[in-house]
Amino acid sequence: MNSLTSVLRQQQSAMLPRLIAQRIPSTIVRPSAAIRHYATVRKEHTTSSRAINFILGTGIIVGGVVGISYSFDSRASIHKYVTMPLMHWALDPESAHLFAIKALKMGLSPWDTQEDDPSLQVKLWNKTFSNPVGMAAGFDKHAEAIDGLFDLGFGYVEVGSVTPVPQPGNPKPRMFRLPEDKCVINRYGFNSDGHKAVEFRLRQRIKRFLYKHTREDKEGTIEKLNQGDSSTESLVDQLSTNRSLRDDRLLAVNLGKNKASTPESVDDYVVGVERLGPYADVLVVNVSSPNTPGLRSLQRKGMLEDLLRQVINARDQLKSSYKPPLLVKIAPDLSDEELEDVSEAAMATKVDGIIISNTTISRPKSLINKENANEVGGLSGPVVKPLAVRALRQVYKHTEGKIPLVGCGGISNGEDALEYARAGASMVQLYSSMAYEGPGIARAVKDGIVKGLNGRKWADIVGEDARKAK
Repeated sequence: MNSLTSVLRQQQSAMLPRLIAQRIPSTIVRPSAAIRHYATVRKEHTTSSRAINFILGTGIIVGGVVGISYSFDSRASIHKYVTMPLMHWALDPESAHLFAIKALKMGLSPWDTQEDDPSLQVKLWNKTFSNPVGMAAGFDKHAEAIDGLFDLGFGYVEVGSVTPVPQPGNPKPRMFRLPEDKCVINRYGFNSDGHKAVEFRLRQRIKRFLYKHTREDKEGTIEKLNQGDSSTESLVDQLSTNRSLRDDRLLAVNLGKNKASTPESVDDYVVGVERLGPYADVLVVNVSSPNTPGLRSLQRKGMLEDLLRQVINARDQLKSSYKPPLLVKIAPDLSDEELEDVSEAAMATKVDGIIISNTTISRPKSLINKENANEVGGLSGPVVKPLAVRALRQVYKHTEGKIPLVGCGGISNGEDALEYARAGASMVQLYSSMAYEGPGIARAVKDGIVKGLNGRKWADIVGEDARKAK
């Protein structure tokens, strides 16, 4: 009996799993099919997600690269139509100016990526540079953004004005926009870091260049450069390129005068030539700023001739083998008689060039913005062009085209530049137009010049109006 009971229990135990299996869903008893289905779906979903993420990530990266490349191209319209309006809205004029200098200094500014057309080439002062469009003095006052400005496409960059000792300039606000006229009024008053600070920056710039390009004896090169002024001049002569550190560009240093100096003194300019001359491809004597009391009196014939003789003599005494050409910058407000006096002084002293012109103290009736027009200071922008072109024509006539002239004032496009050239300018400068048009202005002006030349060369049209008048 016991054995029979035992056999029955064994049979029940064997049947129990089958009975349970019949009452429980097969997906629970046999989960492998469901798991395989889920795993397959998840795998497909994961693969699809990875593909989508890859495509999105690649698109973002490519878009970012393209966007950055676009924004760093000086021709990009975003600079004129977005960046500049935003800066005008968010920043006062002087703050916007300082912001631009910092961006250029840090290498965060756009580049002119195009080669200059051969028709733009200029030959002056035994130098050849790729285009006749320069940045006028007043923008990079302290020689902080030289390379950034060259990268924008300027063929000539003029830093300063630089005074012998540091001075803060006039109280703020001292710069005003006239947006309807695309003009600017400034009364900076020769705010300057002084000769010592600017010389240090120029020397450090050359030091970095020589350290990078001198293959042998780098330690000896740097040691020499760190020695006194005479060693610096000797070392600068070892440069295989221009003081601009670019074979096809020129760097000019504009020399100013301290407010505390006596009006008739020329010592500030002489010291400037001696200290900063070795670092410049071109030196400029500024006797035309309206914001330094008594300065413009130096444009009178006798005083100007004496000034030019002394600074030319100082230039000739430089220890460096290269003697930079010396230019004088005059105002657009001079009478015909005064312009003739300037021309005679320039011819008598054999100065190397004249920049025409600085800002004007006049307020043409054509100005639309009457409120800011009443501010004291020098006015720059398109309304200055008629004054500057008139003065340039007079000086070109008096000097018979024997002295290179630089046109400056109200240049916003290629046609403006061509008008200056036909009037006698061997090259041109701009500043205010960049405050409205943005960093692409140099390229825009160059392209406009090439279009207007219509197959001719820039050099062919310099002084064309005077030749036609004969």
